[in-house]
Amino acid sequence: MTYKTVMVHLDTSAGAHTRLGIALKLAHKFDAHLDAVFAMFDPHPVGFYAMAGASDYYEAHRKFLSEKRAVVERLFQSELSRAQVQGVWAAPDGYPLTAVMQRARAADLVILGPARPKDPESYVADNFLETIVLGAGGPVLLVPETSRFETVGERVLIGWNGSRESARAIRDAIPFIARAEQVAVAAICTAPTPGPAESSCADVAAMLNRHVATPVNICRFERPATVSTGEALLKYAAEGGYDLLVAGAYGHARFHEFVWGGVSRSILSSMQLPVLMSH
Repeated sequence: MTYKTVMVHLDTSAGAHTRLGIALKLAHKFDAHLDAVFAMFDPHPVGFYAMAGASDYYEAHRKFLSEKRAVVERLFQSELSRAQVQGVWAAPDGYPLTAVMQRARAADLVILGPARPKDPESYVADNFLETIVLGAGGPVLLVPETSRFETVGERVLIGWNGSRESARAIRDAIPFIARAEQVAVAAICTAPTPGPAESSCADVAAMLNRHVATPVNICRFERPATVSTGEALLKYAAEGGYDLLVAGAYGHARFHEFVWGGVSRSILSSMQLPVLMSH
């Protein structure tokens, strides 16, 4: 089992460079084809033409976006050639969330980055990341733009709570796990005494041991009452030197609003290392 098609979302934000670098490394690692999908926020023209004299501004804005897109495309093509990776560039028309979702469902691994308030160009659409994670139908690697990552997936921490989503994330991460130097399963528990999730860690470790050459460890981290489970898991991963966290994505859309699970929400808002999520 491996990833043969990797898709990375690119835009003009600062985080796009980090995502591209990781995407190229992973495409080379897995001998995969790399799809780059360019999509960024583009205001609807109706909103401009409704205002007197705004049509010229809108056309200038469109030209500006086209120039910035061309810069990113040249960077992608240059880096693709330098890394000796096979890939294609796509900048589909239409609503950006729909365009990215269509390509995501045809990929083995999708690479995205969260929007950052200090970087307006990282905003694509409302609930962009949540919609792709919950609707892609496969693993989504979330890459924060806070720092550069020399490796991704060499030291893997798995957040396990016994749920379907958690089990799905583990299976979707097996290409990483099978090649990792270190793998650990951490029970996500909120009760002071061991529960079913913690008890089943041994079963998960036994299954994964059939995929990896090194023994899979089982660990239990303490969660202070004032810290959320997601934040505690991220802290444990950072302090342990892990370069990939694997976790299930919990949530669903209801009446055009997202009901996002507490652990998933805190991971998305606080992550400082790459996180692989599946729903």
